[in-house]
Amino acid sequence: MTDIFVFGTLRDLSLLEIVLGQLPERREGWLLGARTVCAAGHDFPISIPAAPSDRSPGLLLIGLSADDIARLDFYEDGFGYLRRTATVTCADGTLRQAQLYRPTDDALRPGGPWDLSAWQDRHGAVTRETALEAMSYFGTLTSAEMAALWPVMAARAQSRLAARTRPAPVRDDLPSRDAVVVERTDIPYNKFFRLEEHHLRFPHFDGGLSDPVSRVAFVAVDAVTVLPYDPVRDRVLLVDQFRIGPYVRGDAQPWTLEPIAGRVDGGETWEETVHREAREEAGLTMWHLERIGTYYPSPGAVTESLASYVGLTDLPDDAVGLFGVDHEAEDIKTRIVGFDTLMAMTRDGRVQNGPLMISALWLAAERARLRTLPRPDT
Repeated sequence: MTDIFVFGTLRDLSLLEIVLGQLPERREGWLLGARTVCAAGHDFPISIPAAPSDRSPGLLLIGLSADDIARLDFYEDGFGYLRRTATVTCADGTLRQAQLYRPTDDALRPGGPWDLSAWQDRHGAVTRETALEAMSYFGTLTSAEMAALWPVMAARAQSRLAARTRPAPVRDDLPSRDAVVVERTDIPYNKFFRLEEHHLRFPHFDGGLSDPVSRVAFVAVDAVTVLPYDPVRDRVLLVDQFRIGPYVRGDAQPWTLEPIAGRVDGGETWEETVHREAREEAGLTMWHLERIGTYYPSPGAVTESLASYVGLTDLPDDAVGLFGVDHEAEDIKTRIVGFDTLMAMTRDGRVQNGPLMISALWLAAERARLRTLPRPDT
């Protein structure tokens, strides 16, 4: 049996229970001569040497089994956290030898103070939801393979949380999702995207249940789109890029004109994603956002939910260029077109991207109002 001291996110008991599958015997303790701080540029903590009077609080997990340790190793090792021996001071003043996970990445540097309550408020829900998927791979993936999936798992977790908390239209004449009877779920592919084959029965409108059916879902995460609009110059910015969907379909020209778009990463709000993607894909700063709405672009097969925006910004002639994030292999060219040209493109078929068509039609309806909005700095 082994004692483990946790000083960071695993002090969240709900997360600890997900990782271990149960809550072990535990007591409060401290590392003397240490402080818990944020890793610079990250939301997770590290423990660093400090003055003898400083102490790093945590939980001493007592008498963990070999399976408990294997689960903790699986959760921690892929991120470069390995077990080290340490002396823990318990609340009653006794000293106990324990192990704790310390990062092996020398590039991690101390940042500002780290607070568990603040982390729980900002990142707790999405981390717990991500950990549920991560720990489902215990025994089937290596720790490194699981860690490589963490960013997309976090984005999927963010999507599931949004689906649960987003206000839905009141439709009292329909059954709840709990009325769907799932007999089996298979996952034949699981990387950046995921395929799920659900064998299920769903309620009929006549009150009965369907025969067993198989439905395959392409699991993509929530995403945002934003159409940049300059209300003074009356023009918009479009992005042009190669798209695998039209290419695989056989389209002779698999480059599409689109609004700026990107997935919502774990822990991000829609608006934070909009501003990040505007910087990455077009080098733009928006001074006002208008949300068009949220919708499922292809609910018969794809889980993706889109939140579309129009963003007010400045679009001088030199706002165009080449953009994209290198590690995502993006190759983006931006183009500026006047509002009248955009509407002509929508009518004659040059606009073939659904979110762009929706955004253009919304802009046509709201353009007069948007052109009267004052800039915050004027």
